[in-house]
Amino acid sequence: MIIGSLLEDKKIEKRISITPETAKKYVDQGFEVILPKNYGEHLGIKDNAFTDSGVKICNEENEIIEKSKIILQLDILTDVNCLKMKENQIFIGSLNPYNNEDKIKNLTKRKISVFSLELLPRITRAQSMDILSSQANLAGYKAVIESFANFEKAIPMMMTAAGTIPAAKVLVIGAGVAGLQAIATAKRMGAIVFATDVRMASKEQVESLGGKFLTVEGAENLETEGGYAKEVSDDFRKKQEELLSETLKKIDIVICTALIPGKKAPVIVKEEMINNMKAGSIIYDLAAIQGGNTAHTKVNEIIDKNGVKIMGEGNILNKLPTSASNLYAKNVFNFVLNLYDKENKKININLEDEIIEKTLIK
Repeated sequence: MIIGSLLEDKKIEKRISITPETAKKYVDQGFEVILPKNYGEHLGIKDNAFTDSGVKICNEENEIIEKSKIILQLDILTDVNCLKMKENQIFIGSLNPYNNEDKIKNLTKRKISVFSLELLPRITRAQSMDILSSQANLAGYKAVIESFANFEKAIPMMMTAAGTIPAAKVLVIGAGVAGLQAIATAKRMGAIVFATDVRMASKEQVESLGGKFLTVEGAENLETEGGYAKEVSDDFRKKQEELLSETLKKIDIVICTALIPGKKAPVIVKEEMINNMKAGSIIYDLAAIQGGNTAHTKVNEIIDKNGVKIMGEGNILNKLPTSASNLYAKNVFNFVLNLYDKENKKININLEDEIIEKTLIK
């Protein structure tokens, strides 16, 4: 039973799917692992770190695709490499199935089992495989660090003989995993933190981290059974916009994290709201890759609107690729282990298992 992984396009994705630590775990479970030369070189991981873990280094991508029963990636493979895959192989990754629908259909038509880990159900048994949580945690932390680095004032309150510098005010939009980590990080660095979310269950979590939860009067809990945010009604949206518009006038830094899985990100910070913000303020938009939470977000660009900087990040985890890879690789290992019948040394795609059934793209 051979597991392989190919090099990602480093301009888009610096994370890797197999680390020396998880490679050793695969080998201990009875798998063989094959990887291309210099697989982790850009992260400072030499090939001998993999070979010491029992990995075979291969010079040819074609050989890896040909021999592997399971291929582990982050992004979908190139069109050329997708065509090289064959019946009964298994492809596992963070595949963005809503944007890669045609590519994935071409794989499934050829009886290749495709698993996209963003589709994991929010159940206790899947927590060790939950790539959205592990990666969003890092993204929320890094978004605060990046926005503070671009903010041209001090963050904590400072009292000096020359006068007092007030603490920066931070608003986090969306209190999911990324948002909660952003709140915790900003609070630890001395900011005054506010947060808003359509899910009322977030209120207690925000307040436990020292943030102030902003809520629309008479708000209902707009949360799906899976723990994600629902789209809001027009009436709720109007009330939310009024509250947000007034709040933003006194905010220094905004961290946007609001996403609806499989859909364009909701535009929450409208143009007139940005126009009313203080010059020198920062908006850091983690939802940029799905359209952004502001009216002016552009991927991998900093837009200046009347002195307000709007930062749209395409893949913030490329700024923490080593930490992100370590967590992602462990998530993937746990997922593979759930597929593996160790006693019979075979993969068991049991559709009665909710984890397998939800992530398998049919």
